[in-house]
Amino acid sequence: MRDNDSATTSRGIAVTTAPERPAPVAPAIDAPGARTGPAGGTPAVQAAPAGRGVLLAVLGVAAFSLTFPATAWALEGMGPWTVVMLRNALAAAVAGGFLLAFRVPVPERRHWAGIAVVAGGVVLGFPLLTTLALQTSTTSHAAVVVGLLPLTTATFAAVRTGVRPSRTFWTASLAGAAVVIAFAVQQSGGALSTGDLLLFGALVVCAAGYAEGGRLARHLPGWQVIGWALVLALPVTVAGGAIALSREPLHLTAHAVGGVLWLAIGSTFVGMFVWYRGMAAIGVSRASQLQLAQPLLTLVWSVLLLGEHLPPAAPAAALAVLVCIAVTQRTRPRTGR
Repeated sequence: MRDNDSATTSRGIAVTTAPERPAPVAPAIDAPGARTGPAGGTPAVQAAPAGRGVLLAVLGVAAFSLTFPATAWALEGMGPWTVVMLRNALAAAVAGGFLLAFRVPVPERRHWAGIAVVAGGVVLGFPLLTTLALQTSTTSHAAVVVGLLPLTTATFAAVRTGVRPSRTFWTASLAGAAVVIAFAVQQSGGALSTGDLLLFGALVVCAAGYAEGGRLARHLPGWQVIGWALVLALPVTVAGGAIALSREPLHLTAHAVGGVLWLAIGSTFVGMFVWYRGMAAIGVSRASQLQLAQPLLTLVWSVLLLGEHLPPAAPAAALAVLVCIAVTQRTRPRTGR
């Protein structure tokens, strides 16, 4: 799933704080669909300046922090399958419009496997699993569990690049996982709930989609990465949406409509565009550090937008996970397989 042009290098994976050096790039490609480079190969996308890359990644984190509250709003008037299929179908319509308007050429064959991973993990897998989980879990509970996403992505990147993380990295990783599992068990009355299992599955598929999307964003503009992934998943979302609408209740309240529109445009298309562009500029490791703030932001939104009352363990667990992930970011890897 990852190859030699990974978004991380052997010296700058998600377990070190050393700055990552962007891969050599072709002349700037600022206009959507513009592609330049040597004949016979896929040109690299011009990496954004470091400062701009950080800003783009921050905007992505801000957009993602609203995903769970928006999903909770959408579930007020729609079934879970309807929410997921509608958000992706609407996002695909927006993305497809841009791809057609700028006459973007179809990606090379070698990129489609990676695009399929993004489609399966980010477009379909993560939204579906988290939406199903939010039927029984609060957004604050889900935010703490999914707070392990940066750590999962870091671990995934470490394994796929062949760099051996230090013992400190794995100790901190296990500690973070233990905190989340203990929180989930405590909140669920002594055992992991079905919602928790769905959230843990969402972590795995999303980490794969993030890592692969960051790699692809070195060769295609970030909006094209998520755009083609949405288009690839369109047959599934259209068919699934038709079935869901025929079997699930539909009440178009202001919250439900607003939630789906934010999920489609804010979280899925715009959010993933700036996130992948930011990862391409500053690397997966630095971007994942910025994502540490996402669970805490979601906790704030859950109180302001949903009126949830946070259990005392929620912010404490979120902060504990943040500390564990911060430790992993300051460990140095050992090269070699």
